[in-house]
Amino acid sequence: MAFKRTLLIAGLLCSLAFGANLSTVKNVYLLPMPGGMDHYLAVQLTKAGFVQVVTDPSHADAVITDHIGASLEDSMNELFLPKKEKDPKDKDSEPAHARMQPLSRGKGSIFVVDRGSRVVLWSTFAPTPSGGSAQVNKLAIKVTAEMQKAWAGTPAK
Repeated sequence: MAFKRTLLIAGLLCSLAFGANLSTVKNVYLLPMPGGMDHYLAVQLTKAGFVQVVTDPSHADAVITDHIGASLEDSMNELFLPKKEKDPKDKDSEPAHARMQPLSRGKGSIFVVDRGSRVVLWSTFAPTPSGGSAQVNKLAIKVTAEMQKAWAGTPAK
C-alpha cells in the first residue's frame, strides 16, 4: 500500500511540474496488455464515457499501458515521432544508447502516460487474473471505476 501511495504521489507531483494532468486527457490509446486486458479496458472505458478510446494513436492525449521504461519509450517514439528516412549510405549514423532493461515486467501495473510530456498521470496495481475472461472483465470494471474517480477528482485547468 505504501508503494502504491508513493507512486501516486510521485505521479501527481510530476504532473504538476510539467503542467499535465488528467483533466487535459480526453482521448486515450491502449497498448497491448497480457490476457487481453487492453480490450476489456477499452470496452469499460467506452461504456463509462469519461474518456474516448481511440484506435489511431495520433489522436491520443495519453497512452494506457502496463509497462514503463525503455520499452515504453520505444513504443512512444514509434507511435508519435515522425518516421525518418534513412540514407542507405549511412548505415551506422545513429549512436547506440546503453539502457538498462528491466529484468521482468511489473505484472499488474497499469499506467496512464501523457503523450507529450511522457509523465505518468495515474497508476494502479491490478494483476490480471488467470481465471478467464469473466475475471479479466471484472478487473477492467474495477480499474475503470478507479480511473473515473481519479478523473473526477482532478481540477480542470
